[in-house]
Amino acid sequence: MKNVGNHNSISRSLILSFAAMLTLSLSSFAQEAAPAATAPAPVAAAAPATAGGDPVKGKDLFNSNCAACHKLDAKMTGPALRGISSRLTNEWLYKWIHNSQGLIKSGDTEAVRVSKEYNGAVMTGFPQLTTGDIDNIIAYTSEPKAEPVVSTSAAPPGTAQVSGGVSNDLVLAVLSFVMLMLIVMLYLVNSVLTKVAKANGIELTKAQPTTPIWKAFAKNQFLVLVTSIFLLLASGYFVYGYLMQIGVDQNYEPIQPIHYSHRIHAGSNGINCKYCHSAARVSKNAGIPSLNICMNCHKNIAEVSDTTATAEYSKAFYDGEIQKLYKAVGWDKDNQKYTGKTEPVKWVRIHNLQSFVYFNHSQHVTTAGIECQTCHGPVQTYEIQKQFAPLTMGWCINCHRKTEVKMEGNGYYTKIHEELSKKYGVDKLTAAQMGGLECGKCHY
Repeated sequence: MKNVGNHNSISRSLILSFAAMLTLSLSSFAQEAAPAATAPAPVAAAAPATAGGDPVKGKDLFNSNCAACHKLDAKMTGPALRGISSRLTNEWLYKWIHNSQGLIKSGDTEAVRVSKEYNGAVMTGFPQLTTGDIDNIIAYTSEPKAEPVVSTSAAPPGTAQVSGGVSNDLVLAVLSFVMLMLIVMLYLVNSVLTKVAKANGIELTKAQPTTPIWKAFAKNQFLVLVTSIFLLLASGYFVYGYLMQIGVDQNYEPIQPIHYSHRIHAGSNGINCKYCHSAARVSKNAGIPSLNICMNCHKNIAEVSDTTATAEYSKAFYDGEIQKLYKAVGWDKDNQKYTGKTEPVKWVRIHNLQSFVYFNHSQHVTTAGIECQTCHGPVQTYEIQKQFAPLTMGWCINCHRKTEVKMEGNGYYTKIHEELSKKYGVDKLTAAQMGGLECGKCHY
């Protein structure tokens, strides 16, 4: 009899290869057949023209003169102004906007009532605005509130997307059927080849059993010794690395009870870090800012602008977080006053040095002039604050070794700089040369 190779294995390989190729083709075709449905951009309705004024010009005038104290649909320092012309005459508004205090002193009933309602808050006079300008503002405040546009182009949940009039489910079903037919055909070809081989007296070579690789490896003492040494060294390396990470919380990013975006405050609005963390200039600790500092601005900012929202955080989300702030401090935004009912905010601490480590913020921020970003990273880009640096001993020592002390205009270091600069023969000293590596500086 004639010995030939085992064609069963070849057939199985062909079957697996065809199956893999068809699976990949199926996935690619399905992705191409289902393009993402794009919702048509909402068409903004034309602003209705208001008799006696231009609402477009009025919006610009409102934003530059009124928006600091007024909103269209909510109370701030002053009342909500949408539809104000339906409640008050234009002639009265001219007098009030030009000289509100004069109108109050004249004893005008409405002017006195408004002054009492808002606790005597003084409204800035705008004598520079003409009656035409005020008409434009009134026209802007008279526009109806825009309703949110709801997209109707998206298919309802559970509905198959359609491409070119053919259902994706139908395409997948046809391709699955074709793949199944190919597998059946390959199986039949394998059966036919087997029968032909038997009919012609061809004997199929069977695979000879071999020694398992693990038995061959166990018999080789040299490989066992080398592998054992490698595993011991690798285990020691990973154990050491694990132990060195205990207490290191780099990139720790907890969720706070009230979402505070450094990206918005320090980045977009350019608020200085030390405005909120004022204790960092004069104290060991930077401190947790009081909610009263938040209310310095948010007393008049009850919602964010539309441009503040991101793909991850919507405008509604940010506005909801401001409401959490109001609830914590007991602020009634509608009546513009404190209720006296407060709730504590349980902030989650991020940076937490060991109890045996001494670190003074004022020494670094005020005396040394170190920027906050040196240790805390680019906080102006953080949506959620995290621990930027590892805050390990090695990290601090490296900083002391490379950071030059700012001597210009710093009388604190004048005498010691003269002495140490002569000792080391340098013009500028690093923190390490001024004793920054002494154990007692940080440990006590």
